[in-house]
Amino acid sequence: MKDKLIDLFEYTYHFNREMIKIISVNISKIDEKTISLINHTLNAQQVWNSRILGEKAFEVWQINPFENLEEINHQNFHKSIQIVQKSDFDQRIEYQNSKGKKFENSIFEMLFQAINHSTYHRGQINSLLKQTGIEPVLTDYIFYKR
Repeated sequence: MKDKLIDLFEYTYHFNREMIKIISVNISKIDEKTISLINHTLNAQQVWNSRILGEKAFEVWQINPFENLEEINHQNFHKSIQIVQKSDFDQRIEYQNSKGKKFENSIFEMLFQAINHSTYHRGQINSLLKQTGIEPVLTDYIFYKR
């Protein structure tokens, strides 16, 4: 299970990096919604990692300096891998969502949420890129594995 999760986080890291690159190359054509979504995608992974590790979390919709996104993606990847390698996936963690409501989930559920959430928002970003006339990035997992 650990190897499979590591593979999925490598996939997430790779395509987050590709999204940052395509946005950077086309920054003059990029709208605020796209900038907001790439930030949110990275912020959310940081938030899930922080909940598991008991660290200070970002705001889910904060806008980070664009030049910091690569580093945030890199840090997210390394923290996620650290969690995968050192955690009991069945351990349950109590946390508060961004509205202050308390929940409890297993570490596996939280890790899978981080992966799935990133995939969802990369799809949204691709849709926005296409509307702007920018060729979207093929981010399907199977393309990554090929």
